[in-house]
Amino acid sequence: MTRWQRLREYFINLYPPFLGAGIRSRRLDELTIQVQMPLTWWNRNIFGTHFGGSLYAMCDPWFALILLRALGKEYIVWDKAASIQFLKPGRGTVKATFHIPPQQVEQIRQQAEKQAKVEPFFTVDVFDTSGNVIARVEKLLYVRKKQ
Repeated sequence: MTRWQRLREYFINLYPPFLGAGIRSRRLDELTIQVQMPLTWWNRNIFGTHFGGSLYAMCDPWFALILLRALGKEYIVWDKAASIQFLKPGRGTVKATFHIPPQQVEQIRQQAEKQAKVEPFFTVDVFDTSGNVIARVEKLLYVRKKQ
């Protein structure tokens, strides 16, 4: 990882919505990012569990950022739609790992070469410290090759 990439990874954790909620990201490799968020006064709801908006915020940009980095500057990658299901109350530190397999990146690249647009769909589970799935986030992206 270059110095610029390390600096960029550091600064994304200072993005105000992440900083305020205590969200921390760590890139594990080119196609994998792990994100965690402790339960604090700043991201707690009236029930003493994780605020749903903070749970979604911790999951929002990662698939698009991974794919944009993997495809390169000749592609446009946007979030098109998202949904979140709250399965259990979140307590303590919660974690999610975002990964796009290299084969899927290549498939998206090939489809974008042939079609006007591609809309890949991704799912990630958010886990508590006991390994329970507390939320499931689904993301629909929009990808196309630049003209």
